[in-house]
Amino acid sequence: MLQKFARTLQIHRRGLLAWSDHPISTGPLEGTNNKIKTMQRQAYGYRDQEFFNLKIHAIHTATYALAG
Repeated sequence: MLQKFARTLQIHRRGLLAWSDHPISTGPLEGTNNKIKTMQRQAYGYRDQEFFNLKIHAIHTATYALAG
Protein backbone atom coordinates (compact mmCIF):
# COMPACT_ATOMS: atom_id res chain seq x y z
CA MET A 1 0.00 0.00 0.00
CA LEU A 2 2.85 2.39 0.82
CA GLN A 3 4.53 1.60 -2.50
CA LYS A 4 1.32 2.40 -4.38
CA PHE A 5 1.12 5.73 -2.55
CA ALA A 6 4.75 6.47 -3.47
CA ARG A 7 4.03 5.70 -7.15
CA THR A 8 1.02 8.01 -7.06
CA LEU A 9 3.15 10.80 -5.60
CA GLN A 10 5.79 10.17 -8.26
CA ILE A 11 3.20 10.42 -11.03
CA HIS A 12 1.78 13.69 -9.66
CA ARG A 13 5.11 15.12 -8.50
CA ARG A 14 5.24 17.84 -11.15
CA GLY A 15 1.79 19.19 -10.29
CA LEU A 16 2.40 19.02 -6.55
CA LEU A 17 5.65 20.96 -6.85
CA ALA A 18 4.01 23.49 -9.18
CA TRP A 19 1.38 24.13 -6.50
CA SER A 20 4.09 25.00 -3.99
CA ASP A 21 5.56 27.55 -6.43
CA HIS A 22 2.22 29.03 -7.61
CA PRO A 23 -0.68 28.33 -5.20
CA ILE A 24 -3.55 29.22 -7.53
CA SER A 25 -7.00 27.83 -6.82
CA THR A 26 -9.87 27.38 -9.27
CA GLY A 27 -12.40 27.86 -6.46
CA PRO A 28 -13.50 31.38 -7.47
CA LEU A 29 -13.92 30.28 -11.08
CA GLU A 30 -15.99 27.26 -10.07
CA GLY A 31 -18.16 29.53 -7.90
CA THR A 32 -18.79 31.86 -10.83
CA ASN A 33 -19.68 28.93 -13.09
CA ASN A 34 -22.11 27.68 -10.44
CA LYS A 35 -23.79 31.11 -10.27
CA ILE A 36 -24.17 31.19 -14.06
CA LYS A 37 -25.68 27.70 -14.16
CA THR A 38 -28.09 28.62 -11.36
CA MET A 39 -29.12 31.78 -13.21
CA GLN A 40 -29.79 29.75 -16.38
CA ARG A 41 -31.93 27.26 -14.45
CA GLN A 42 -33.97 29.97 -12.74
CA ALA A 43 -34.64 31.87 -15.96
CA TYR A 44 -35.23 28.82 -18.17
CA GLY A 45 -33.14 30.60 -20.80
CA TYR A 46 -33.19 34.25 -21.73
CA ARG A 47 -34.56 35.23 -25.12
CA ASP A 48 -31.95 37.95 -25.56
CA GLN A 49 -28.34 36.69 -25.48
CA GLU A 50 -27.01 40.22 -24.87
CA PHE A 51 -29.18 40.57 -21.73
CA PHE A 52 -27.87 37.24 -20.46
CA ASN A 53 -24.29 38.42 -21.05
CA LEU A 54 -25.04 41.58 -19.07
CA LYS A 55 -26.39 39.45 -16.21
CA ILE A 56 -23.17 37.42 -16.24
CA HIS A 57 -21.07 40.60 -16.06
CA ALA A 58 -23.26 41.85 -13.21
CA ILE A 59 -22.28 38.79 -11.14
CA HIS A 60 -18.80 40.25 -10.72
CA THR A 61 -20.02 43.64 -9.51
CA ALA A 62 -22.74 42.38 -7.15
CA THR A 63 -22.21 42.69 -3.42
CA TYR A 64 -24.09 40.57 -0.96
CA ALA A 65 -24.98 41.31 2.64
CA LEU A 66 -25.15 38.57 5.22
CA ALA A 67 -28.66 37.98 6.52
CA GLY A 68 -29.29 37.92 10.22
